[in-house]
Amino acid sequence: MKPQTAESAASGWVECRVGDFHLETSWEIQPGQVLVLFGPSGAGKSTTLRAIAGLLRPVRGRVELGGRVVYDGDAGIWVPTHGRRLGYLTQQYHLFPHLKVAENIAFGLKDSRSPAGRARVLELTSLFQLDGLEDRFPWELSGGQQQRVALARALASEPAMLLLDEPFASLDAELRRTLRRELRSMLAQSPVPVMLVTHDREEALALGDSVQVINEGRTLVTGEPLDVLGQPGQGRVARLVGVENLFDLTVQERNPRDGTMTCVGPGLRLEVPLDSHIPQNGTPEGGQDRVTVGIRASDIILAKEDLSGSSARNRLPGQVISVESRPPGYAVTLDCGQPMRCHITGAALEEMGIRVGQRLWAVFKASSCFLVDEDRV
Repeated sequence: MKPQTAESAASGWVECRVGDFHLETSWEIQPGQVLVLFGPSGAGKSTTLRAIAGLLRPVRGRVELGGRVVYDGDAGIWVPTHGRRLGYLTQQYHLFPHLKVAENIAFGLKDSRSPAGRARVLELTSLFQLDGLEDRFPWELSGGQQQRVALARALASEPAMLLLDEPFASLDAELRRTLRRELRSMLAQSPVPVMLVTHDREEALALGDSVQVINEGRTLVTGEPLDVLGQPGQGRVARLVGVENLFDLTVQERNPRDGTMTCVGPGLRLEVPLDSHIPQNGTPEGGQDRVTVGIRASDIILAKEDLSGSSARNRLPGQVISVESRPPGYAVTLDCGQPMRCHITGAALEEMGIRVGQRLWAVFKASSCFLVDEDRV
């Protein structure tokens, strides 16, 4: 593995205006690390990539790649796209249809016919499992093979940074997982800073070393993937990253010894982690406190009967009101006084014979619940 030096990191900040849209964002990525940009369409994710690549001129800012400043608005520095040593990949691939696989991979090399150039192409065809396909044209390849070729071409010239704009979006779920593993393997062998745009939470968790949630041109939060996407503390972030269950409840009692509190709402009674900002005397000043409680659908277990011997503090009876396909599994919604969405595998659905109208129990620990601050944005 190549040494990871501060000089090979990617960092910067930009302010951009495109029509009425205004973007302000910053980043710092170490070699071999992946920063995921996560947010809805139109949030500014692709605009950020275009600004870094020099395809869009910011109003002001600074972009540094591999220890070299390629843009500085105050200093008047502007390096055009072709001089920035970037790998840029979108879901369209943009392979050259008249060039074979090996020729596509070698396109960005200064001297593809030299021994070093040929060795680099061989290295990448092996890394991305393209052996034996070197003499095929893009139209003779599957979608996954084309994606591998596009990744290999983006990395051939050993770029200072790799920009990935939803590169796996058009592939099926299993192929996406395979290519994620291969990308991770590549980063271990050839460290390069990576900025990845995705709408896929699973992809962000699998690939990201950090996640930056963007909305309406502003960064809402940056942090560890599990913290940001698993149990986000901000109401707006929780909704943007797709927390499936959010309940507005009232604090009924505190249990300091257990580090929990009981919260109630129409048809619901949940035990959740203690909220430290609520007064210790048990009843908030001025009346009962209102809280928003989040629960990930994947943290809920479904059972045919009450698991009374379980350590789970929340065991709620309910009736199935919908069963929807959610590859690679299913989303089951129970009416537990309020609709509660749960995720299960296809095997579990079949083994339990789950159907609309069936009575089931939703089971989850207090620690699976988290408090969302609706005042923080």
